[in-house]
Amino acid sequence: MEVRSENNIQVRCDKIPSQLIPRTRLQVWFFRVCSSILLWTCLIQLLAVCELWHPRLLTGLTNRIPWTSRPPLRLQHSLHSPPPLPPPRNYRSNGFLKVSCNGGLNQMRAAICDMVIVARLLNLTLVVPELDKTSFWADPSDFGDIFDVSHFIDSLRDEVRIIKRLPKKFSRKYGFQAFRMSPVSWSNEKYYLEQILPLFSKHKVVHFNRTDTRLANNGIQLDLQKLRCRVNFQGLKFTPEIETLGYKLVRILQDKGPFVALHLRYEMDMLAFSGCTHGCTVEEAEELKRLRLAMFEAEMYAYPWWREKEIMSEERRQQGLCPLTPEEATLVLQALGFDKETQIYIASGEIFGSERRLASLRAAFPHIVKKETILDPAELPQFQNHSSQMAALDFMVSVASNTFIPTYYGNMAKVVEGHRRHLGFKRSILPDRKKLVELLDLHQNGTLPWNDFALAVREVHEKRMGQPFRRRIIPDKPKEEDYFYANPEECLCEGTKCEDLVGPSNSSTLH
Repeated sequence: MEVRSENNIQVRCDKIPSQLIPRTRLQVWFFRVCSSILLWTCLIQLLAVCELWHPRLLTGLTNRIPWTSRPPLRLQHSLHSPPPLPPPRNYRSNGFLKVSCNGGLNQMRAAICDMVIVARLLNLTLVVPELDKTSFWADPSDFGDIFDVSHFIDSLRDEVRIIKRLPKKFSRKYGFQAFRMSPVSWSNEKYYLEQILPLFSKHKVVHFNRTDTRLANNGIQLDLQKLRCRVNFQGLKFTPEIETLGYKLVRILQDKGPFVALHLRYEMDMLAFSGCTHGCTVEEAEELKRLRLAMFEAEMYAYPWWREKEIMSEERRQQGLCPLTPEEATLVLQALGFDKETQIYIASGEIFGSERRLASLRAAFPHIVKKETILDPAELPQFQNHSSQMAALDFMVSVASNTFIPTYYGNMAKVVEGHRRHLGFKRSILPDRKKLVELLDLHQNGTLPWNDFALAVREVHEKRMGQPFRRRIIPDKPKEEDYFYANPEECLCEGTKCEDLVGPSNSSTLH
């Protein structure tokens, strides 16, 4: 059969395969559909990112907002290829280290960093840590509910091998029992090499059931100290959900100007633990006593001295061992020069005594906000009843704040201080509670006029504002030394610059 074209060219149709024309059209149609889907997907992703972070963040706001308050890098570059992973470190694993962290978020955070160091030192395989679910807070969050597990594993793969779970042959289902123990607190490398490492030859899996302060602050080789910082500042990233909401909180606050993050540690658990009842009613003091006894029963092994220890609130307050009350914090803030226009973010859980105890603080500083008042009510429910996730939001805001002031020098205060030092010694005012109690009592009984009180408060804190200094080392008294995560000096400068920055001595101005 022949078909004549317009140019009188004869074409033999029987020479052309019958399927060629339909197949070619199908291929073109398929290519167009796939291209359209790809283009629409890219457009939707781009619009979603722009809507999420607000146009101003994409048009120069980065010059005004520090990196700590910008969207996470993986979201900024979500349309680009991820950075290449570091090559894995090849080593013969001596066994598996399993750990159950105890305490609140920041105590567990520091412990996780320490456990990475132990695994690196002993050439172990670390299982992703378990988080405390049995403490006062009863938070059911797993590691992956707070931290980005994949990032944690991948970002440290050139130092230590980390796995999500033990191999099946080491599971209870198969009758295997790991060797459980609590390492000695503030232990150095020699302890782990000589006393812990041999255990893995016998047991293969060792389970640390307590991890708080199990590694010394000082006397650790430099490369391990630097790895401590790398885990803390880079390896432990919050989940995208926490980061998204945390950066939103920071952006809202910064859009209104500079702000102070006040870590008001006047919460029920802190007061019961410390035995501090100053400013409480008789009924509130009794409630704290009952809670303290309940906490003792739950933590009998950890704190055997609680049963004998009577609550002597005023004595502890005079020693500087109690958190500042909201009323005391109000006077201290005023004495330090903060005025009524100061924007203050309350980084804490529920204040004991609720709004009654916050009345004087609100009267002096009307621009007080909390995450519950800044965010839409629909944005917080997924985090509520998860104290560590809520603490993660406060942690992000505290690190990004213009000024950070803790009313008690606990784990969060210390870890936030260390992060702010890492970011260039950002201003952190660390109250000298023992001296402040003396000044506050003199002022409130009429002995010390306001001007003299304010001057004295400022003088006491001239060298307590986050300036560089050397960690205090006390041989044979590691518990009294300065905390590594509050002042990781090995990671803050390089070479001779360290001498210029923090000086050559091992003395501290903070006590």
